Amino acid sequence: MLLLNGDQVRQALPVAEAHRVVAEVMRRYSAGDVVQPVRTVLGSGRDASLFAAMPCHVGGESDAGYGMKAVLHAPGNAARGLPTHVGMVVVFDPETAQPLALMDGAAVTALRTAAASAVATGALAAPDAGDLALIGAGAQARSHLLALRDVRPLRRVRLWNRGRARADAFVAWARAEAGVDVEPVATPAQALRDADLVCTTVDTVEPVVHAEDLAAGVHVNAVGSSVPGKRELDAGAVASCSVFVDSREGALRESSEIAAPVEEGLVPADRPLTEIGEVLLGKHPGRCGPAERTLYKSLGMAAQDVASGFAVVRAARRLGIGTEADFTC
Repeated sequence: MLLLNGDQVRQALPVAEAHRVVAEVMRRYSAGDVVQPVRTVLGSGRDASLFAAMPCHVGGESDAGYGMKAVLHAPGNAARGLPTHVGMVVVFDPETAQPLALMDGAAVTALRTAAASAVATGALAAPDAGDLALIGAGAQARSHLLALRDVRPLRRVRLWNRGRARADAFVAWARAEAGVDVEPVATPAQALRDADLVCTTVDTVEPVVHAEDLAAGVHVNAVGSSVPGKRELDAGAVASCSVFVDSREGALRESSEIAAPVEEGLVPADRPLTEIGEVLLGKHPGRCGPAERTLYKSLGMAAQDVASGFAVVRAARRLGIGTEADFTC
């Protein structure tokens, strides 16, 4: 079995390849070529930590087979200077069923989540969109900046984060590592003003994005609230958008952002939720007008992790990176 740390995962799966892998697996999911239960999430009741197990089988000729992601959300890690999402992705040999590789789950998650948002942005955002608002300054904000600059020409980037120190660190990183100038602002509304691209990456119960702050024609990628009870956008903001999801089943069962507008009577319970895979397959046109607001509500799918895991293994073998561990009997 091949063991891969976060740096090795990032070396094996560059941004452009992550986009390709995630787009393909989203097509396969919406075409019925993925077997994937809704993830199991549990908490101890003693703190705010959550553990999730996400198994699946991805069909197809490449980057396919059985795999699973196990991830632990540890909010207290932020104060320790450690990632708040810690976990692993394991994939199995499609022929022998032997464990093929075990890799850093946080690195896979950051890459595939940003890649999915980039795929959604490419499918839904206006062709000339380039005024980006980033809400949050953590690992997901960094990966999203790198991913979105590949699919849209970024003219301006504004950033809001609760803590100024972390925002300043993001600004310095963006200039040095990504070659992008980022403007920190004092409120979410200031970041959102006239933005035609938005990425929200904060773990919050109280929404920070409101309908009146969203511009006409904006495309929003909402990725920070991935469990029931968490919301980055308020019900009015969600109701004002055409909503697209990675998994219809997952969104209906797990997203409070999807549920809130129905509960508040702002949209009907049978409001259409289109999967990004359906747009990529040509089953839905995506954006239908220049003033339309579009929202990609991302919850993440095991299929994205597993397909990315197989792609990482394929590249790591070619590059000669990783550590071999003997798991045979």
